[in-house]
Amino acid sequence: MYQLIRKYLFQQDPEDIHEKTIHALKLLENSAPGKSLVKMLYQFRDKRLETKLWGITFPNPVGLAAGFDKNAEVYHALGALGFGFVEVGTLTPQGQPGNPKPRLFRLPEHQALINRMGFNNHGAYLASQHLVDFAYSDVPIGINIGKNKTTPNEEAASDYSKCMDMLYAYGHYFVINISSPNTPNLRDLQETESLRLLIRTVREKAAEMEVRSIKKKPILLKVAPDMSDEQMHDVVHAAVEEGISGMIATNTTLSREAVANHPNADEAGGLSGRPLSERSTQWIKTIYQEVGGKVPIIGVGGIYTGEDAYRKIRAGASLVQVYTGMIYQGPGIAKQINKQLLRLMARDGFTHISEAVGVDARSEH
Repeated sequence: MYQLIRKYLFQQDPEDIHEKTIHALKLLENSAPGKSLVKMLYQFRDKRLETKLWGITFPNPVGLAAGFDKNAEVYHALGALGFGFVEVGTLTPQGQPGNPKPRLFRLPEHQALINRMGFNNHGAYLASQHLVDFAYSDVPIGINIGKNKTTPNEEAASDYSKCMDMLYAYGHYFVINISSPNTPNLRDLQETESLRLLIRTVREKAAEMEVRSIKKKPILLKVAPDMSDEQMHDVVHAAVEEGISGMIATNTTLSREAVANHPNADEAGGLSGRPLSERSTQWIKTIYQEVGGKVPIIGVGGIYTGEDAYRKIRAGASLVQVYTGMIYQGPGIAKQINKQLLRLMARDGFTHISEAVGVDARSEH
């Protein structure tokens, strides 16, 4: 059914369709019967898939990545679609329009997207108003934070700290995003000393909030796929030494190697979807082999099927996230992947999804 609808949707501007989808989900948020129907159609629960990390229970390991619900407006509706968790944002201290349009491009032949959105959002304070009832969500809510475009890197830590100040009381975990390619010089914050200062500042703010009797929240770091082995090694070890709670691997790529012949390949921005699948899986495996057991990994990049998700789990991911996959596969993607995961687990003799985490990485190490 969705494949037929997709043909119609793909004839329209991708950002217009996204905005219409958010509007439809807002209507769903306000309809108890509608949400009940959607849950009946799309939710899929099985104890073998339930995952516990950082004291948080994830009903299944398949989440929705940041970028879809930028302003934390429709996370309840997204939870009804069967995701095990939903990550909102990226949020910045002040609202900003992002980069000029057009800034989102489809590459259907490659099942990919290129985006240069530029952290367009309404700001952390407004999002906090939407997040006041996060505790009533069916699934855990993550909050992805970044810096404003006009903030120089020397002052970036202050922006992340401001976001924590406004948002720490809400959500179940936080993600430091320094890996988007669409904010000028943002990825320079992955340089070791800048990264250490940033994580330290964010953790100090979190500790300050905890003194106010706010429950401690895990803080994760989202990394880019376009680093050398040495750079990734330095980033991961610096993050772990500074007390990061987990890693998200990976953000979008600047590489166009896999889509070089597509007419949209020359568009600036980050490439996501199928072409990123192998690269992100390899980074998950590398990070797991470097720090496996010390910090959990959320795997993201090119997940369309249960097999895609399972490869990332076997590579070392405790949880996975989709985004571009949902654009191409439709709203039933989480249910489809979770059903396939159970079949793959049974094939390999696993009784719980946690048993599959990192088995390929360990066998190679």
